Amino acid sequence: MQQVTISLPLGTAMLHAPADEAARVLIEHFTRPANKPAASLPNIGEYWRGQGGVYAGMMRGQDGQPDYHLIVPTGPVASVQEIAWGGYDHDEPDAKSDLDGLANTRALCESERDHPAAKWAAGLVIDGHADFYLPARRELSLCYANVPELFDKEWHWSSTQYSRTNAYGQDFRHGGQNSTGKGTILRARAVRRLANSAL
Repeated sequence: MQQVTISLPLGTAMLHAPADEAARVLIEHFTRPANKPAASLPNIGEYWRGQGGVYAGMMRGQDGQPDYHLIVPTGPVASVQEIAWGGYDHDEPDAKSDLDGLANTRALCESERDHPAAKWAAGLVIDGHADFYLPARRELSLCYANVPELFDKEWHWSSTQYSRTNAYGQDFRHGGQNSTGKGTILRARAVRRLANSAL
């Protein structure tokens, strides 16, 4: 078998193959289409085409989970003016995450008690996406910091339980958070996420 030596910009390569086979391999390699470029990330506050809403920023993953991009949908179906958290005087041990609203929402939807705000968010379908959820309180903090203009200047439910009787809410007028009785009627806004690795 003939040995072929090829000079490259970064050095010399040696192929142990017939010359015509070596040429075929090189031509195939250097004419192969480049990998699809990563989707461009919009600026915070800009509509993210194909993702169902406005880009609110990057959330840090919890307990070793990957970071992800938070997206806030727009339009009248993306928020509700009056809704209760639900499940008053009932502990939801799997809905206490300050960071993971998706896990909280799933736990509330699977509960034997009714949780209207979480079920409303999980039932949304916007721009072909059906993976919306009620944000956790730290996700709402990010929304207040980065895209407060998308929210009514009122209190909004988070999916984070505070106690058997209370859950956390986010004030979009002054930026505070506090626990509120689960039967209280507040606003709610859904969000969705996109893993950083999906870009």
